[in-house]
Amino acid sequence: MLLTKKSSHAAQVASSPFVHSLRRGLSQALPTMDRRSFLRRSGLGVGVGIAASQLTLVKKSNAAEGAKAGIGDSKIEVRRTICTHCSVGCAVDAVVENGVWVRQEPVFDSPINLGAHCAKGAALREHGHGEYRLRYPMKLVNGKYERISWDTALNEITAKMKELRAASGPDSVYFVGSSKHNNEQAYLLRKFVSFWGTNNCDHQARICHSTTVAGVANTWGYGAMTNSYNDMQNSKVALYIGSNAAEAHPVSMLHMLHAKETGCKMIVVDPRFTRTAAKADEYVRIRSGTDIPFLFGLLYHIFKNGWEDKKYINDRVYGMEKVREDVLAKWTPDKVEEACGVKEDQMFKVAKMLHDNNPGTIVWCMGQTQHTIGNAMVRASCILQLALGNVGKTGGGTNIFRGHDNVQGATDVGPNPDSLPGYYGLAEGSWKHFAAVWGVDFEWIKKQYASPAMMTKSGITVSRWIDGVLEKNELIDQDSNLRGVFFWGHAPNSQTRGLEMKRAMDKLDLLVVVDPYPSATAAMAAMPGKAEDLNPNRAVYLLPAATQFETSGSCTASNRSIQWREKVIEPLWESRSDHMIMHQFAEKLGFAAELSKNYKMQKVKGMDEPVIEDILREINKSVWTIGYTGQSPERLKAHMRNMHLFDVKTLKSKGGKDKETGYDFGGDYFGLPWPCYGTPELKHPGSPNLYDTSKHVMEGGGNFRANFGVEKDGVNLLAEDGSHSVGSEITTGYPEFDHVLLKKLGWWDDLSDAEKAKAEGKNWKTDPTGAIIRVAMNHGCHPFGNAKARAVVWNFPDAIPQHREPLYGTRPDLMAKYPTHDDKKAFWRLPTLYKSVQEKNVADKVHEKFPLILSSGRLVEYEGGGEETRSNPWLAELQQESFVEINPKTAADRGIRNGERVWLSSPTGARINVQALVTERVAPDTVWMPFHFSGRWQGADMLAYYPKGAAPVVRGEAVNTATTYGYDSVTMMQETKTTICNVERA
Repeated sequence: MLLTKKSSHAAQVASSPFVHSLRRGLSQALPTMDRRSFLRRSGLGVGVGIAASQLTLVKKSNAAEGAKAGIGDSKIEVRRTICTHCSVGCAVDAVVENGVWVRQEPVFDSPINLGAHCAKGAALREHGHGEYRLRYPMKLVNGKYERISWDTALNEITAKMKELRAASGPDSVYFVGSSKHNNEQAYLLRKFVSFWGTNNCDHQARICHSTTVAGVANTWGYGAMTNSYNDMQNSKVALYIGSNAAEAHPVSMLHMLHAKETGCKMIVVDPRFTRTAAKADEYVRIRSGTDIPFLFGLLYHIFKNGWEDKKYINDRVYGMEKVREDVLAKWTPDKVEEACGVKEDQMFKVAKMLHDNNPGTIVWCMGQTQHTIGNAMVRASCILQLALGNVGKTGGGTNIFRGHDNVQGATDVGPNPDSLPGYYGLAEGSWKHFAAVWGVDFEWIKKQYASPAMMTKSGITVSRWIDGVLEKNELIDQDSNLRGVFFWGHAPNSQTRGLEMKRAMDKLDLLVVVDPYPSATAAMAAMPGKAEDLNPNRAVYLLPAATQFETSGSCTASNRSIQWREKVIEPLWESRSDHMIMHQFAEKLGFAAELSKNYKMQKVKGMDEPVIEDILREINKSVWTIGYTGQSPERLKAHMRNMHLFDVKTLKSKGGKDKETGYDFGGDYFGLPWPCYGTPELKHPGSPNLYDTSKHVMEGGGNFRANFGVEKDGVNLLAEDGSHSVGSEITTGYPEFDHVLLKKLGWWDDLSDAEKAKAEGKNWKTDPTGAIIRVAMNHGCHPFGNAKARAVVWNFPDAIPQHREPLYGTRPDLMAKYPTHDDKKAFWRLPTLYKSVQEKNVADKVHEKFPLILSSGRLVEYEGGGEETRSNPWLAELQQESFVEINPKTAADRGIRNGERVWLSSPTGARINVQALVTERVAPDTVWMPFHFSGRWQGADMLAYYPKGAAPVVRGEAVNTATTYGYDSVTMMQETKTTICNVERA
């Protein structure tokens, strides 16, 4: 509710309508807060200065004759939404006046952001007015983008899709989804792609945390952050490795700084002295790509001194003894120093800090994931926490900070090439489960695919779509090369091998960009390339998508809490919501009836749009695996209205009821962090800290997942006797629940006759009633079983994490000692090179020509590929140049002074022109660039190739124009954090 301050008539006459609206807006901004307090807390001092003094920079405009100034009769509403940038999940109250978003305020009641914003969050409102948005559909004609109608665009694109399908099959079209989609849109896109008939789809998670998801899930069950930003306030020590949270997740630092006030020790491990490192009690500089030597170097001291938690390991961990043997044999202090550059005394100091301060947490981000051995690095972090007994407890865990606002949710339920929503695989049983939920015939879905084999085969990853276009056809594990690509909310400059990406774009038959902003894709596609690469029949389209402020829906923060966004404003210009666009494409392609069968339609701008709540309800009825079933739209909306009821440290409700619906919050955790098991009626409270045996399963407790069998080579994989969550009627390890186990336990009769009929032959993941889950939890048991975490993952390339040097590096001596993997002939449908590339680089002495390690990362001012944030004038003013950080010694050796232009060159042949920032943040062997820039290409401005009026304010060279080949051996994560380059004065 907003308080209205009445002004005198004289004051109204003296002020212009603009100044009056500013004054009125300030007085109405918040209840129970005076004007001065509001200004101080909202940062609107500039506007106040204008209102108070009527400076000449506010130009008075003359109203049209007869026009009436709109004063005093405005309709003002407050809409609660979530910041669309990083994964912290900061809540925002948007003030909307007569349909126009006029102000914003961080939500002070939010237990996540506590009334705080970073620079990006504070500038959100601009996206509701962004003058650099894509306003209407466009088509590339003779090198220039021309406006076309939506009908023309939809008709031409779908006609081209049908043409490609007829000639080359459904796998010839690739769909790059988005971590900016809400959960419902991400889910709907995976459904859409399935009905088109391909698994060739992916999104940003592939290139940011796919190694996390695979590595962590294969260690203990779920591939997600175990605890929360808030829970870090309970930590006594925090190890940040490959995370620059102060810039990448600024508001998360609030919780860490609160923890430091109560004695938490903060350790930062990074090749670069970051803003996060500036807050650390201990900073450790390692050589990029040597996380395993560092982590196992810590374990060496932990094992040597007997600091491991022996009972925890015995009861809850498989394979730690083998890890111990490997660590003690390979990672002696001298080997650790040789590999990562950290001396023994500092290694011992950090290990002792981890032992002495319990509980402790570990944080990692893309600094650890974006390597050819990223899957092994994240498992090494997990193993360290298991050795210390830190997983499954308050203040402990692995706090894995995700990137985009809904990259967690898009990974959970969105367009992954190797799974259906909820990490259901591509086996026939998974397809039949979803066919039943979707209300379509399984055989009909099967016929959409090129063959039954392609239906169950993982698709090409987004990191390799360019090779799907460029690779020799006989080497690709599908009938056709890729001929059409949809960029549905994805930045191309966030991917490696920019030069080859440009070639791939030129060779396509169809390129479609669906985005609120034209993105770097539009400019790259329009920019002239090599004549021999250009497909004369290529068609390029730009479709204006609405932002997440122009629709409603849910999004999942990094801690697995799900929040509901209210629609702030109607879609601007000709933009349409992503789910409306999917429905309209499906209408043209002939499967709209199947796609939207379970959804009501609502009219938006006179057109049908699926009701977003109905899509979430379909998710609630299908995604049992990870507990996306208890978070009904009604429960989520009630949480958003009552944020003040949740504790800042635990996220647990303090009680109370929702005034609007009467919903009782007793026991709930904010945002019902998944898994929130069973139906909404079961009222599971959500799981704040995964695998926590100190709580009952119906109070958010749990244990490690039984997902890998019951024994391995005669060794027990289930938890030992006495290790179980509080209140469990089974007091030892047990497998996952299915109809057979319930019958053996004598619990089958807890189901109704109707439930028995549907649950017969099913397990907890495929029972459509949720009854198997309900019965297991009523008996205090976890539906996914009770097992040990795996320190040894036998189904990965390296069962015990092994250090391997990057494909492009500056240390050929260490490449000989720690070589990479062997090449793979067919990996995610493509040949993938490892050893042949590394050996050639050594033989050609590439490191002599490119002697510097090149790494990249985030800035606080921008997000992702940066097109959206660099189009925001308020943010663009703060960071106007792409730059490279270079050590003073390295700069002096090259005659480079601070602020001068330099050329950065790489083994790909790319040369990028940026500004030099001479600083000791980086070591003499390393340079660093932010990855948010695009719009300049090897020294040339790309302004002419953007649609007129839709180029970002700030344009700069993309670091990924210069980055090299290299992919993780499990997930095809790109290797961006460790490549090589040279820098010369321009």
